[in-house]
Amino acid sequence: MVTCCGLVTVKNEPVPLKSIAVEVSVQGHVATVSSTLQYENQEQSPLEAIFIFPLPGEAAVCRFSAKIGQTEVVAEVQEKQKAQEQYDDALSSGQQAFLLEESDESPDVFKLSVGSLPPGEKASVSLDYVTELSVQADDGLRLCLPAVLNPRYQPQGSDSGSGGSAQVSSVPAGSVPYSLSLSAHVSSPHPISRVESNCPLDPLNYLNTEKTQATVSLAAGHQFDRDVELLLYYQDTHQPTAIVEAAQASAKPGTLMGDPVVMLSLYPEFPKDVMSSMTSHGEFLFVVDRSGSMECPMHLGSGSQDRISSARETLLLLLKSLPMGCYFNIIGFGSSYESFFPKSVEYSQKTMDEALQKVKEMRADLGGTEILQPLKHIYSQPCLPDQPRQLFLFTDGEVENTKEVLDLVKTNAGSHRCFSFGIGEGASTALISGLAKQARGHAQFITGQDRMQPKAMQSLRFALQPAVVDISVKWNVPKEVSVTPLSPPIRVLFQGHRALLYAQLTGERSGDTEGSVTVKYSLAKQPVENQLSFSLKPAEDTGMTVHRLGARTLIQSLEVEEREQDGGKEGVKEKVIELSIQSGVSSAFTAFIAIHKRDGEALQGQLLRRHVPTPMLDLRGCSLTDWDFSSSVLERDMKLSELDDRADQLMCSASEFVVGTKSMSAKKKAEGSLASRVKGFFSKQLGFFSKQDFDSPAPTSKPMRDPLLQLISLQKASGSWVLEAALAEVLVKTEEEVSKPKPAQVDQEVWATVLALIWLYGFKMEAQEDWQFLAMKAVSWIQAQKVASVSECVQAGNTLLGCQVQKDTLGL
Repeated sequence: MVTCCGLVTVKNEPVPLKSIAVEVSVQGHVATVSSTLQYENQEQSPLEAIFIFPLPGEAAVCRFSAKIGQTEVVAEVQEKQKAQEQYDDALSSGQQAFLLEESDESPDVFKLSVGSLPPGEKASVSLDYVTELSVQADDGLRLCLPAVLNPRYQPQGSDSGSGGSAQVSSVPAGSVPYSLSLSAHVSSPHPISRVESNCPLDPLNYLNTEKTQATVSLAAGHQFDRDVELLLYYQDTHQPTAIVEAAQASAKPGTLMGDPVVMLSLYPEFPKDVMSSMTSHGEFLFVVDRSGSMECPMHLGSGSQDRISSARETLLLLLKSLPMGCYFNIIGFGSSYESFFPKSVEYSQKTMDEALQKVKEMRADLGGTEILQPLKHIYSQPCLPDQPRQLFLFTDGEVENTKEVLDLVKTNAGSHRCFSFGIGEGASTALISGLAKQARGHAQFITGQDRMQPKAMQSLRFALQPAVVDISVKWNVPKEVSVTPLSPPIRVLFQGHRALLYAQLTGERSGDTEGSVTVKYSLAKQPVENQLSFSLKPAEDTGMTVHRLGARTLIQSLEVEEREQDGGKEGVKEKVIELSIQSGVSSAFTAFIAIHKRDGEALQGQLLRRHVPTPMLDLRGCSLTDWDFSSSVLERDMKLSELDDRADQLMCSASEFVVGTKSMSAKKKAEGSLASRVKGFFSKQLGFFSKQDFDSPAPTSKPMRDPLLQLISLQKASGSWVLEAALAEVLVKTEEEVSKPKPAQVDQEVWATVLALIWLYGFKMEAQEDWQFLAMKAVSWIQAQKVASVSECVQAGNTLLGCQVQKDTLGL
């Protein structure tokens, strides 16, 4: 049941939002984003415009203002209910008012209300937010400007009438009636290598010879019809850094804004001897979204694989990469959930083969997106002794009860680590990042041309690292300075994975003194210590970005504490409100309110309300008018008489997109309306085809298989390959050609495994991230066979395949 979104067609109603202009200022690992939204009332009556939009889950809104004519009104942060009452009162008296508030259900959705715009009046609304940049698998720093607000699925039985629920109007992506312009200024302690994007960019412009400052802009004419992603690449990204930001001059010393704040960016380095031995234990639970929208393509454009197919290939890689001795299970979820096995099973050839067969049959056929129930089922299962639980969760959808899901994960955080994957445009950063953060894991986003497989392999590498325990942080500063941590205690560390820490520095200090922070932990029963020294001299002109991110970090921790206590712990909510008002940073309990008091008479005429459409990717990941009716979407042999059945199937897939209403009768009416639109759309499209097109037999040519996936599918759970015709086919040889050069004293299975390794290193190095764990298993298996003539075997294999791969390269 979806209660906050509707799939609607474009109506001939004036839409007041005309354009969005964005300026981004990046400082190393953090950014300030300033957006200006231009409105115009082209109607004959006063207008209230409602615009629901997403922000990154880690973002903190820190400024909001409105300009009417030549008058600018800067919003104040107030307690949410008080701000809502002031907004309503202003509209009732004919004044202009602006209200910006966070959704009650999810911290990455905001509602902007622009009230009482007179006929013909223009208004410009500006909002600023600060955000951390997430680190990607290739060390790029990711900044995402969410444009696509995917449907938020609300579980059956949930109360949809709670206050703050965002009612979203959505339109096909190609019909968004407003445009986006974007420019970015990038500054880094290290040289900027390059900037990439999923949207066309103007060339990067360096501002100094050191290449530590640069500007870049989005190419002109971009419609805000997809998430805009910037990937920033610095030299020496992994160097730990520290920024000390000066206090706000007008703030009282001793308060958060009145004291300097330090931000530490740490990249722990683990001892090499520990990292060389990956763990062979663990319970690996792969939780995969099987809702209807997983049939969408991975990205816009022809030839894109659909999401469920990519998930199947990813599961193949993960299953083949698991170590012997571990346990595993696979759970598919949608409106309901299904487990491959009643409980986790030991990894063996038999269980792997059984799971792979079920993966082949896996379809996007489970309706909506409800994550809470499968998670409750997982947490009800007892953990296995000496098998640390590792949860991999893949989803392209979003849920309305994000906070409830995250609270459940946090409650059970001590029993597992969670590695989360957001697939496609519009994936909720609050959900995906929150899952990983609460359960000491790592979050990945797969957008644009990204492939799911290498990102899943990076997370598997993290999961196979020995767990870091007993983490402690010690601050070493002059005795006249005290340190108040703003970040929650560090609960997870991975090799090369950044950790950000914020702290308030109180007290007088003289001169350019230094401080340091020491992080101690235990890894594979070995004590490890990392230290970073930094200057206590505040950096100049940082725009209070660090203070506001520190405030947001503390606010988020307090909000979780308040929800856990169900409002029972006295003073927590009041502390959040006080901190939010003091820092000017948004929270769940506050809102930004701006009122423009006009001179003279109040506005006359009935107040109209308009919902500004948010771009929404439809059932196939693109606007309905962009659907490709090729054989991959409508099977060529589908008879015209089957059209209604096909449309009904799509209605199941579209269950996440039904218009949200409170009454059951209205809900059925909405569902019927959507059904007629889907069927009507197909009927129109069928006009482009003749009946003969559908009656023609499907092509009989055998589809080409990716040889890499074919080779991977042939590997045994132990890590070895068998000498068989299917392996010879991958190597583009006959079975006789493969068997003949085998050294006489070498076992056939060893020979086949060496050939597979040589082929991977000789022909598929560009995909090494995909198969690195398969190769490690293969090498371990060969070494366990204690083969005396490995060198001869490698030499013969190179000759057969025309390669020059060294034995050392193979790890033998």
